[in-house]
Amino acid sequence: MRANVIEAAEQCGILRIPTIAAPERLDRALASWDPARRLIFCDEGAPIADPIATLREVAPGPLAVLIGPEGGFAPEERNSLVALPFVVRIAMGPRIMRADTAAVAALTLVNAVLGDWK
Repeated sequence: MRANVIEAAEQCGILRIPTIAAPERLDRALASWDPARRLIFCDEGAPIADPIATLREVAPGPLAVLIGPEGGFAPEERNSLVALPFVVRIAMGPRIMRADTAAVAALTLVNAVLGDWK
């Protein structure tokens, strides 16, 4: 994974290599989450179907993107996420995507609306 990150950083011309954390349980990650950092949660059950409209409401600042595992989140995981004040739910459209495809699609949306593509 680190080799992929280094190659991607070189290709994009960025000077800082992103940190890759070890996998961790969702409940543990959420318990230690900095609430000042928004968590963009890609949720097929999001109430607003337009992810761009939802992202336009997010204030500038640090954020992260969370996509589900293959097969989706368990109901108790989804309930835990939507109860948190720093979580922003976005819909990714009517199609179920593979996790790797969903990550690219979500990052594209976030970068287009909140990143340096605007």
